[in-house]
Amino acid sequence: MALTLAEKILKNHIVDGELVKGTEIGLKIDQTLTQDATGTMAYIEFEAMGIDQVRTERSVAYIDHNTLQSGFENADDHRFIASCAKKHGIYYSRPGNGICHQVHLERFGVPGKTLIGSDSHTPTGGGIGMLAIGAGGLDVAVAMGGGAYYITCPKIVNVELTGKLQPWVAAKDMILTLLKIMSVKGGVGKIIEYTGEGVKTLSVPERATITNMGAELGATTSIFPSDENTLAFLKAQGREEVYTPLAADEGAVYDEYIRINLSELEPMAACPHSPDNVKSIKEIGQMKIDQVCIGSCTNSSLMDMLKVAYILDGKTVHPDVSLAVSPGSKQVLGMMAENGALSKIIAAGARVLESACGPCIGMGQSPNSKGISLRTFNRNFEGRSGTKDGQIYLVSPEVAAASAVAGYLCDPRELGNMPEFVMPETFTVNDNMITLPAPADCAKDVEILRGPNIGEYPRTEPLTDTIAADCSLKVGDNITTDHIMPAGAKILPLRSNIPAISKHCFAVCDEKFPERALSLGRSIIVGGTNYGQGSSREHAALAPLYLGVKAVIVKSFARIHRQNLINAGILPLEFVNEADYETIEQGDSLVIEGLLENIGDGEITVKNTTRGTSFAVKCELSARMKDIILCGGLLEYTRNNLK
Repeated sequence: MALTLAEKILKNHIVDGELVKGTEIGLKIDQTLTQDATGTMAYIEFEAMGIDQVRTERSVAYIDHNTLQSGFENADDHRFIASCAKKHGIYYSRPGNGICHQVHLERFGVPGKTLIGSDSHTPTGGGIGMLAIGAGGLDVAVAMGGGAYYITCPKIVNVELTGKLQPWVAAKDMILTLLKIMSVKGGVGKIIEYTGEGVKTLSVPERATITNMGAELGATTSIFPSDENTLAFLKAQGREEVYTPLAADEGAVYDEYIRINLSELEPMAACPHSPDNVKSIKEIGQMKIDQVCIGSCTNSSLMDMLKVAYILDGKTVHPDVSLAVSPGSKQVLGMMAENGALSKIIAAGARVLESACGPCIGMGQSPNSKGISLRTFNRNFEGRSGTKDGQIYLVSPEVAAASAVAGYLCDPRELGNMPEFVMPETFTVNDNMITLPAPADCAKDVEILRGPNIGEYPRTEPLTDTIAADCSLKVGDNITTDHIMPAGAKILPLRSNIPAISKHCFAVCDEKFPERALSLGRSIIVGGTNYGQGSSREHAALAPLYLGVKAVIVKSFARIHRQNLINAGILPLEFVNEADYETIEQGDSLVIEGLLENIGDGEITVKNTTRGTSFAVKCELSARMKDIILCGGLLEYTRNNLK
């Protein structure tokens, strides 16, 4: 039987279940990654399992999110993660070495291998033919311990690329076009697989931009074939020995087909406040701008920076515009310094930031009040920039750099002829900012270094047959994890301290929610469609767990957040009839009975005792997920089952 590329990798890694769409499968995981905003909890969870050494081929801990050290918290977290890495067999990428996805692509990614990471943009690895999936920290901890990673066997969408990008049109414009076609929930339960003659025209950095933003489709992951372009990239990194040619079988059958002619694309922008609110630059027009930020794990490669430097060369950033540039890794920054690109960017008036996530996660560079900011990032959710009324547009580096000079949103095709930008045959490799773990026979002597901000995993409880609780919050459609558990410079340092960070839970929607939920003791949240889209941050489940949330009833869930709720022992319930959403108000008293018998299959009745009504919900769970919920969460389940 002819298989797609994704199916081949899935088939080679299945350790539980069968390759049947819609059923649960367990995958052997070859590699894991964490970053510091999620890594502290992942390593707290790993330690709680009582396993001495990781059992993956390669696990890497990156420091790239919480690099602003305005207090002791971030520095303590980094020290904790470094000591955990040294003790448990994990490679440690130090602060300043770069953004996890950029560095992993450069130094660790291997075609055909499986990778899960505690960051939703882990699918960046699909740019070199990895099956790379974003997951919650607890799922990553289990995989580090040798456990399988479970997903619903996904549908495979074939995006056939034809033609070739025209001058000054970018890979970013391609993925924005796909977001316009599919929407932020169009990829849920699916893998996006790229095929066609157009694939050969895209470099690995361009492919990585596309797979990175596949997360915004809600997709499980995205993947490109591993071909001659992949080999050239790996050879330039001095890692050609890991290359394997990979492609779909001829005659492979896909569940959906989309065709995009690269030659017909034009510069695009995602308008506030969603990555799928996409219009062409021409449609938006010459809009005055206040800020431009170039970088993030989406567009911070050397290729991106060379294009930016060319556009800025000999020019000056418009006096009304603030331009910030974040190279994606130490390797990129170093090579920019060597080839003169960095001096051109500095001379133009850009503010060069460290190689870290920075503004993308609200860690500095917040725009002015109602400021219009062009960003080469992957998300423009309301308030994510750190400015509540900031107007964030997602664009390519080419659009961003040209607009920074002009002072208004402009089409880079107005720049005239574009030179050919060629990836270097050899990258400058210096891994001195990657610390190797201690030898296994010395690991027992390594001390784990904990600061006062490092807490414990919240207490969980086994499922009871009845949940009687008030609706503590009712929210609408497309609630993101940024709504549930905001990022930013003030809140991110609390990621290892659940009691402290829970005080900010749902602050974007209702500042009184944390206090109200705590006073209730136990409660239920009600939401709309695509609840929990965005980041993989398990804190969006752990904070509600700490605040006493026992169930979440919505029209539909985003994949990672639903799994994080299950991992935390919180019931993920969906309306059988979506119209019943309208019958509930915040403060209503709800009673859910017969849970021990009915979760996992069939309908469950919820009584609204405040209004004297009832409605049906469903909680579709595999046998394994049901056991996790019954135990009170994945941590307790793993303690009982992982040997």
